[in-house]
Amino acid sequence: MSNANEDNPSALSQVQHRAVSELLRVSPVADDLALRFQEAGFSLALVGGSVRDALLGRLGNDLDFTTDARPEDVLKIVRPWADAVWEVGIAFGTVGAQKDALVGDAQQSFQIEITTYRSEAYDRTSRKPEVSYGESIEEDLVRRDFTVNAMAVALPEKKFIDPHGGRDDLAARVLRTPGTPEQSFSDDPLRMMRAARFAAQLDFEVAPDVVAAMTDMAGRIEIVSAERVRDELNKLLLSAHPRKGLTLLVDTGLSAHVLPELPALRLESDEHHRHKDVYDHSLIVLEQAMALEENGPDLTLRLAALLHDIGKPRTRRFENDGRVSFHHHEMVGAKMTKKRMSELKYSNELVKDVSRLVELHLRFHGYGTGEWTDSAVRRYVRDAGPLLDRLHKLTRSDCTTRNKRKATALSRAYDGLEERIAQLQEQEELDSIRPDLDGNQIMEILGIGPGPAIGQAYKFLLELRLENGPMEHDAAMTALKEWWAEQS
Repeated sequence: MSNANEDNPSALSQVQHRAVSELLRVSPVADDLALRFQEAGFSLALVGGSVRDALLGRLGNDLDFTTDARPEDVLKIVRPWADAVWEVGIAFGTVGAQKDALVGDAQQSFQIEITTYRSEAYDRTSRKPEVSYGESIEEDLVRRDFTVNAMAVALPEKKFIDPHGGRDDLAARVLRTPGTPEQSFSDDPLRMMRAARFAAQLDFEVAPDVVAAMTDMAGRIEIVSAERVRDELNKLLLSAHPRKGLTLLVDTGLSAHVLPELPALRLESDEHHRHKDVYDHSLIVLEQAMALEENGPDLTLRLAALLHDIGKPRTRRFENDGRVSFHHHEMVGAKMTKKRMSELKYSNELVKDVSRLVELHLRFHGYGTGEWTDSAVRRYVRDAGPLLDRLHKLTRSDCTTRNKRKATALSRAYDGLEERIAQLQEQEELDSIRPDLDGNQIMEILGIGPGPAIGQAYKFLLELRLENGPMEHDAAMTALKEWWAEQS
């Protein structure tokens, strides 16, 4: 793979050796597609994140290409070749496709995006980028967000194109912009969040002039749609180093516009952890929750860990004895979580789950002495519902004390609670707690038809079930009749 910027085109660095290996792996698809473009009189190049990941030795099966062909020409070339084609991004010059191909001895599926050379910029009052097509790959690369994403490999000849020193920045693990950061962020303010996201994903440093521009231009993020902001935040949170990205968002002032509850925590001190503020505590809880994940990154758990204490600033009280209290911060925090996530256009289900975890994250501390009744354990399981496993992880993560004796005691107490939950689940099927009589039985025993009274009776029996555990049919029937007599 030759480098268009090197005097000696045969010189291959270590990263280029890795790239050659990666590109050879995908060449059955990439070269085949490139030849079709060539036959139609157009050029094609692997570009952006795909080249970056090839150089890092981590190229997946999502491939990004750029071309001088207009979208309508791309469709003509791709439709007879691909297994599926979609036009969702065609207004922005992008055609998507899926291609299944034999790689070695295995059949693999490739997700492909082909974008016409373009430049895009925001109107100062618009939430959508204006797209115009470019005439050269150099023009296309200069409008890319960062130099490590502004490299290309022309196909099928595999000519390496790197006009902005992206390979050197990749080796130095630094994020710079191809042009001035001010121009880059003016073109698309979301790139400021992308800087934080890539820092978190790649564990790269952000160049000082880029950080300065992010700080000066942070307010420009407000013209970007909530959906785009949310998607970048998700990618940041699901990365390997979210603390790095979140810290950058807070330090530059971007978080004040997209997640203001986070920097607000910096101003507060936690009554249990006076050696660190609530902001730092929340980042530690996030990292400790990540360490407990079993099946890959869990967005619900990570959001709950990050936001679990956001109610503290609003509930802070200075008590007469000198202590600082945050009474009911979990309830206030749950409402704040619901509001912020709704404004960021998260799904109703995710909003409900995360805010519920925030609301329940302190519930365990009533169990600290290990004196919970079976009834209390049943209610804990019932209230957590399908979130119980995540609640376990969040509660354990919320212990950030440096007092080893205290931390060990909390861990043992939670071990004890989980053991009791397991015992009761084995005995009573806690996951599906319901009254010992159903609605039809209630109507038959009381001799009444459908109506509000049935719901009230059901609720009474559910409370009885939670308090006492499973009941025999006759005992449940007697209790129901006694309750009904009292209502009359």
